[in-house]
Amino acid sequence: MIVGIDLGTTNSLIAVWRDGAPHLVPNALGELLTPSVVGLDDEDRIIVGRAARERLQTHPRQTAALFKRYMGSARTTTLGNREFRPEELSAMVLRSLREDAERHFGEPVEEAVISVPAYFNDAQRKATRIAGELAGLKVERLINEPTAAALAYGLHQRDSTSTFLVFDLGGGTFDVSILELFDGVMEVRASAGDNFLGGEDFDTVLVQAFVAAQADVPQPTSTLDLADPQLFGRLRREAERVRKALGQESQATFTLRHDNAQWQQSFDQTQLANLYAPLLARLRAPIETALRDARIKASELDEILLVGGTTRMPLIRRLAASLFGRFPSIQLNPDETVALGAAVQAGLKARDAALEEVVLTDVCPYSLGIETSVACGYGYESGHYLPIIERNCVVPVSKVKRVVTLRDQQTHVRLGIYQGESRRVSENIFLGELEVQVPPLPAGQAEVDVRFTYDTNGLLEAEAHIPLTGEKRQVVITNNPGVLSPAEIATRLAALAELKIHPREQQPNTLLLARLERLYQEGRGELRQRIDAMATHFTHTLEHQDAHEIRTLRLRLNEELDHLEKGSFE
Repeated sequence: MIVGIDLGTTNSLIAVWRDGAPHLVPNALGELLTPSVVGLDDEDRIIVGRAARERLQTHPRQTAALFKRYMGSARTTTLGNREFRPEELSAMVLRSLREDAERHFGEPVEEAVISVPAYFNDAQRKATRIAGELAGLKVERLINEPTAAALAYGLHQRDSTSTFLVFDLGGGTFDVSILELFDGVMEVRASAGDNFLGGEDFDTVLVQAFVAAQADVPQPTSTLDLADPQLFGRLRREAERVRKALGQESQATFTLRHDNAQWQQSFDQTQLANLYAPLLARLRAPIETALRDARIKASELDEILLVGGTTRMPLIRRLAASLFGRFPSIQLNPDETVALGAAVQAGLKARDAALEEVVLTDVCPYSLGIETSVACGYGYESGHYLPIIERNCVVPVSKVKRVVTLRDQQTHVRLGIYQGESRRVSENIFLGELEVQVPPLPAGQAEVDVRFTYDTNGLLEAEAHIPLTGEKRQVVITNNPGVLSPAEIATRLAALAELKIHPREQQPNTLLLARLERLYQEGRGELRQRIDAMATHFTHTLEHQDAHEIRTLRLRLNEELDHLEKGSFE
């Protein structure tokens, strides 16, 4: 079975193509969204999803989130007595999703199409593939999230030529892609984005505004120490609630209770617009870049698609409408669109008879080039960037440029290979290097033709050819600094196999206990006593091991907690 997976910064989903349509698969809790959060329970077993997210606040040093932002880097997160890389944490989310699908359909999942932000660089894409491998999945295809969204909307089935823009603002990343459909070919014209702009950043701004507003409010019994991970987690959770509430209401109150003290601050739509103005301005630049690279005007677009949960914000929808002069398409649930599209791609890959074959083309999201020296007043200055393949070239692509030697009787040329858009290589990403021998001639007479070839799987081949001698040297960039090597993958795969995994059938109970613990910490006075009584009752009921009694009590307690949270604990 081939599945489509949306591996998100905040939430992840899995879907399959069955009976001529994509279908989302529920997790062990019966929910479609699985929070991209990994943690350890009290017995040092791995938990993934909502139960882990509940423990972000109560056990912040044993829980990890937002690790997608660090894919492709060597950054590690400590949980318990072990350190985990972003690929490993992502692999645990993928494995949980895979097991959900296997239990739902009663057959093994062997292969996956995983979505990635269109603006993910080479190292981030390789890290995503490695995460799939660590999760026991064969990942032959990564699909850009905007392309997946277009498939979910069925744009590939249209008869007429059309050009559309996908505005994808999720929990942690922002992508904008311009795609053109013609004669059964869906071609990405241009992509741009910001890998550190999403709903999480809007929540951070709201937290900062709330804390700043309390600076002049005397609270003799307590202070807001943002270095406290439990307090910071509580603030972020409340910020997310307020942000979502302002999507439906004209005003919402940010409330924090901590150490027998209470802080409150009201926010309305106007205040929100002012607070978010810098972030909204950051959304404009990638849109302008994509339109410029695609050589198209906003008025020439046939349709605008909004994707990603953060696009539910009225401010975002108003911004999109004003930028493009029309209302965007929002027929599909923005949280689910990418996963549905990934499932369509999985169906295409499996050559399902219900799907007409469509050719998908993609672009190279970043420029690829080499380090060169340029003439200046005192000679030559090194460290300059010479792009060989410009960003947004349709892949597969092969381009060549000629360089010459700088010194008399020079015998070797070292070609540093980089990825990025800055004019100085020090600000771009180093991918590797290639050294070639040249005939000893006067400066400028020994020539080297440098050819870059970039394929649909993200593999870059660099070739240096010496026209005078016919000599060629090649290197295939299959790894990047910060990306695991094959030997390291094997080692970490073995280590992950030894981890204790929290039993799937216990997840509803674990989630309730984690929720009770969080609400106990947030509450005070009689409320705490009430929640403590609930937790004690449920713990004793678990010891009886009567499945019907446990399920009945769990449902009742969750209803009571829903009522408590909606009433803001009043």
